[in-house]
Order: sequence, then C-alpha cells, then structure tokens
Amino acid sequence: MNLPNLLTLIRFVLIPIYLVLFFMDERYTAFGILLLAGCTDVLDGYIARKYNQVTMLGAMLDPLADKLMMITVIISLLWGGHLPWSAAIAVFIRDAGMIVGSALFHFRGKKTVPANWMGKLTTALFYLAILFVYFAWPYHLELLWVVIAFSFITAIIYTTHFFRLNRSVGAS
Repeated sequence: MNLPNLLTLIRFVLIPIYLVLFFMDERYTAFGILLLAGCTDVLDGYIARKYNQVTMLGAMLDPLADKLMMITVIISLLWGGHLPWSAAIAVFIRDAGMIVGSALFHFRGKKTVPANWMGKLTTALFYLAILFVYFAWPYHLELLWVVIAFSFITAIIYTTHFFRLNRSVGAS
C-alpha cells in the first residue's frame, strides 16, 4: 500500500459521503466532496508517476474509483431531476462497459492500456459538465452531450489501443 493507492481508496470512501450529503440537500458540501475526489484523482496519478509508485493495483483501482464516482454523481443528478434518462443511460453504458471490459481482460491476463491524455481530458470535461449540470448553468445539457460523445470516442480509441497492444504481445 503506497500513498497513491491510499488516495484512490479515499475516493471510494468519498462516494457514500457524497451521496449522504447530496440527499440531505447539502448540495454545496456534496459538490465539495466531488471536487475533493477529483483532486485526489489528480494527486494520486501525479505522485505515482513522479515517485515511480505505479502499481498494478493502482492501475486497476484508479479508473474504477473514477467511474464509480461518476456513475454515482450521474445517478444522484438523475434522481434529483437534473438530468434526462437518456444522458444517464449513455454515461452508464459507457462506464459500465469500460469497468466490465477492463475487469474481464485483466482476469484473463491481458495487458491493460494505461491512462493517456484523452482519458484525462475526458475526466476533466466530465467534471466541467457536471459543474454546469449541478448548478443548472446555461447550455448544461448541451455541454454534457458533447462530453458524452467525446467519452465514447475516447473509449473507442482505448479499445483500439487495447487490441493492438494485446495482438503485438500475442505475436511476440
């Protein structure tokens, strides 16, 4: 257990805290928890790379924590009437597919594709879109749909990289 992995585990703990605050109508505090989760995400990746503390455990848990937090936020916004079902379903399909696919490939001994700049940009854009949706700012749903479309493009690129990586590994 190293510091980056501990920060990732903290993100898992922040999920129920966010939910409790959101449903207690402590919206600003809940949003603060969401921002804290985002900061731990940036910090754990930075520390892991800078101090050579990247682990297989972290490579699996970090994206899982990100996706579970995002799914949690989407469900809370849907439940609160701030999001259309179609957007929630699109995000859920994309993130659930990435979680299940990554787990299946990992347990089959396949190599996983590390996060790249597009994945990081997708996460940052999701946080921006959620900010807009959370506070019902103008064009919040349009922005969210642009980010959802971008996230599917990113998922396709990751999938393509995954198959290339594992095809070259299998050929070696």
